[in-house]
Amino acid sequence: MLRRLTARLYWTFSRWTLRSEAAPTRPTVLIGAPHTSNWDFVLMLAIAWRLGIPVRWLGKASLFAGWRGPIMRGLGGIAVQRDDAARVVDEVVARVHAGEVFGLVVTPDGTRGGNEYWKSGFYRIARATGMPVTLGYVDRTTMTTGLGPTIDLTGDVAGDMDRIRAFYADKAGLRPERRTEPRLQNESAVTA
Repeated sequence: MLRRLTARLYWTFSRWTLRSEAAPTRPTVLIGAPHTSNWDFVLMLAIAWRLGIPVRWLGKASLFAGWRGPIMRGLGGIAVQRDDAARVVDEVVARVHAGEVFGLVVTPDGTRGGNEYWKSGFYRIARATGMPVTLGYVDRTTMTTGLGPTIDLTGDVAGDMDRIRAFYADKAGLRPERRTEPRLQNESAVTA
């Protein structure tokens, strides 16, 4: 209740406009892109809280150290040890099988740009769990943000990425100069 009220106030006074398709009703991998600023996190929480979507998000373990740990976990964070990525997939699968409904926020273009390719983890997690992918976005050129379509991945990586590219083609992010084109390094080699 408090989260929805906070989000309602945020959207009332924000320069940004929330434009969104319906919130997913089953667990989903929620792509947050283009991820070009730390402010994307605030927008993601405002979207999720306004639409009533319980979110989980992946963050490097150092974000959860000390006093920040309880806050980050309270906001839906899941600490990731980069040398034990398989544990994250197992944890997500366990949550899905336990019946938890949530959006797992993943920023496949990395941390605030500067990468040539998207990371393929979102695709692998979605395929391993059977979760669809919801396309979340930030677009400074129109000052809009929200959720686009929710799509089921087919296993045809190049075809799925073409659909994702088409959606993000006109989305610039908060800092357009940091935008990364939605492309996996070797789309034909990703294990689907």
